[in-house]
Amino acid sequence: MSGPAASATKEAFVPYGQGRARGLGASSLGRHGIQMDDLMALGLPVVPGLTVPLPEAESLCEPAVARRAVELVESLTGRRVGGEDRPILLRLVASAPVPVAGLPPDVACLGLSLANLPQLTAAIGRDRDLFDAWATTLRSLGEHALGVPAEELEEVLLDHTDRRERAEALLAAIAEHGERSFPADPAEQLSLAATAMLARWATPRARRARRTQLLPDDLGLALHVQALRIGPWERSGHGTAGSRDPETGGFRPTGRFFRGVRHSAGTPHEGEPLEALPGGSGALLEHALMTLERHGRGMATVEYEIRDGEPALLSAQIERRPNAHVTVRLAHDLVGAGAMSPRAAVRSVDPGHVQELLHPQLRLTGDERMLVRGLPASPGAASGQVVLSSARAVELAAGGTPVVLMIAETTPADVPGIVAASAVLTTNGGLASHAAVVARGAGRPAVCGASALTVDSAAGTATVGDLVIEEGDVVSLDGRTGMVYLGAAGVRAARPPAELTALLGWADDARRLGVRANADNAPDAEKAFELGAEGIGLCRTEHQFLGPRLGLIREVILAGDEAGRQAALAELAKAQHEDFLELLAVVGDRPVTVRLLDAPMHEFLPAPGEAGSKEQEERAAALREINPMLGVRGVRLAVLHERLYPTQADALFSAWAELARDGIRPRLEVMVPLVSLPEELALAARQVRAAADEIAARTGVTVPYRLGSMVETPRAALLAGRLAEHAEFLSFGTNDLTQLTYGFSRDDIERRVLVPYAELGLCTTSPFATLDPDGVGALVEIAAERARAVRPGIKLGLCGEQGGDPESVALCERLKLDYVSCSPQRVPVARLAAAHACASEESEESGESGESGESRGGRS
Repeated sequence: MSGPAASATKEAFVPYGQGRARGLGASSLGRHGIQMDDLMALGLPVVPGLTVPLPEAESLCEPAVARRAVELVESLTGRRVGGEDRPILLRLVASAPVPVAGLPPDVACLGLSLANLPQLTAAIGRDRDLFDAWATTLRSLGEHALGVPAEELEEVLLDHTDRRERAEALLAAIAEHGERSFPADPAEQLSLAATAMLARWATPRARRARRTQLLPDDLGLALHVQALRIGPWERSGHGTAGSRDPETGGFRPTGRFFRGVRHSAGTPHEGEPLEALPGGSGALLEHALMTLERHGRGMATVEYEIRDGEPALLSAQIERRPNAHVTVRLAHDLVGAGAMSPRAAVRSVDPGHVQELLHPQLRLTGDERMLVRGLPASPGAASGQVVLSSARAVELAAGGTPVVLMIAETTPADVPGIVAASAVLTTNGGLASHAAVVARGAGRPAVCGASALTVDSAAGTATVGDLVIEEGDVVSLDGRTGMVYLGAAGVRAARPPAELTALLGWADDARRLGVRANADNAPDAEKAFELGAEGIGLCRTEHQFLGPRLGLIREVILAGDEAGRQAALAELAKAQHEDFLELLAVVGDRPVTVRLLDAPMHEFLPAPGEAGSKEQEERAAALREINPMLGVRGVRLAVLHERLYPTQADALFSAWAELARDGIRPRLEVMVPLVSLPEELALAARQVRAAADEIAARTGVTVPYRLGSMVETPRAALLAGRLAEHAEFLSFGTNDLTQLTYGFSRDDIERRVLVPYAELGLCTTSPFATLDPDGVGALVEIAAERARAVRPGIKLGLCGEQGGDPESVALCERLKLDYVSCSPQRVPVARLAAAHACASEESEESGESGESGESRGGRS
């Protein structure tokens, strides 16, 4: 070919590595062409080849143009297609300018014919690889380029099992039923391959597939002609490899090696480990993967070929969503290699990955039988024998038997059973229910609100439809997904890599928002500090009366006269003093927010028939409420029992004074719960101050403390300015604030309403899991503005469980709260989420977002 036509054709071909130099992008070269340019720019070995750009792709269907492409590939490689000395064959590959599923499959072994088959077989050392690959090519080109009916080709494949006979029969079928015989000339084969590939891309089925991906019907293809080098079987092959061990996350090339000529993906049980790679190709492949990781700042995966011990890359990509172990260790390694800054490493790790690393997970095989699905109330996974009562859970767990506590709903009396169990499953309740809160605090996986399950503790059974579960049967529970399975499933223990500690340290350096923990006792506080909490943002003093101490608070509530009440308060003070000594000793010089008693009556009153006397039964019956979450609780109980809060404050301040003599001086914050009236807060403040004055007079120690209020009611949020006249800090209790803003019961609404609401698209996320930015978040924003207007330096925090939710943390950052507080197990998640949120705010302020600071506030 010569003259102007030859020149024009030559310009249409772009050898790998030259596209960017010519100013061409993906719209011309396709994604594969760009990728090969990038690999060559990194100095990595790639398979020799060229690109026919999108505008000229159809020209490759012309034999003359295809011949020029063959000649150019031969020039690039210094080898002849089908030649006797160092032969090559060709492969045709397609790529689009954008990511798309359903690309036509590669066409390999172009240039193979019966005439050159013997010498190519001799070069490889066996013929099966060539025949298998050639049969695939003959089948594709026969149907899509030469008009052979598909059923004729299918019959050949079914009728012939011998590889050589199958290829010869396919050639005969093409000659008999096709538009012409299959050509021996490599250029003619390449033109047919281009015809077949573009024909498959243009079928109605392929066009429909593109429409489902919101891509244009006429989306074009770039075609890529690659050299398929032929070499000895024992020193040649192909495969895929990734740069990271998926189990440990460490850098280690993993994958499989398949000997022979690549024409289709190998099945998982085929192939050999990468250690079987011939010659020094393993070291070269490892170098390529490390180079790609550092350049792409992510886990690299490659497709490769090896011929005569020489590796060449066919494709490469950076995995953007590897598993948690890989993500964390990769980020750490890239910082160590100088390829990524610590802040960029923090941004590269999703907070959900941290959650995944800190909790056990089920090893599912796909053969498990689902028992029921509920709400994912506390992350983690466990298998164990079913028990239907807390007492039974404590009994069996003491003997070393893992148990799953299956119960309708829990009360404070069930806390020992929750702590003893490996996991908790309730039929009632939601993400803010008693079982969920206690399980999260204790680090136990829990699924709540599994309403399809019915528990009959008297009969010792539970049922789902016609299926009956008895005590002793084994179930497996996933608190991250809400799934519960029959039988024992494998459990993968939590194995956070050591690199996570460094990553979270970088997150701490990057964040503004403080992270505290909700902890009610010394063991919970110790765990919280191990996980990086800066203090205790919520100590729920009512939780100190769960289990064996439940009777102390009941005696206060049910006392028949003032003498009995004072005696009960004295016992309560003694118990509280002991608890505070243990807790404050662990807290050290950190801040600790102690919430005074908030005891909903339904959680603390005895069940009918369980009170200690007839008189107490009568008093308990009189105190039971229709809607106890809106009844006599929080500061309201203290107003009605005027010595309650002073007694608690006395126990707290006396414990602090005792520890202060040993140099332990926690930063105390005393918090009044469920305030709706500024006058309630003023009354409680007087009581607390009086207790502090009494301690000073008795011990000579003036206890430093801040006094603050929970903001749990919409009215408190709206009157936050007036509350700030008495409060030095405000803490948003978003579980109750969400409940009262929506009018949703935190115990019932999720399983009964939010699931169907989600199905209807009315409510996509539970507001008890993620802070509602438009309603509850707006109240928080109003409260913050009004409180700061009265007391500019007021400290503002959030201590609902949303404090461990990344989206909620981001909202708290935008509202410039001072800290969030969450269950100990979620502290690392909150630390990373706070760093992400701070980075997002910095991006917006630098102009990457068009929003103003005013419009950002309070909106997610």
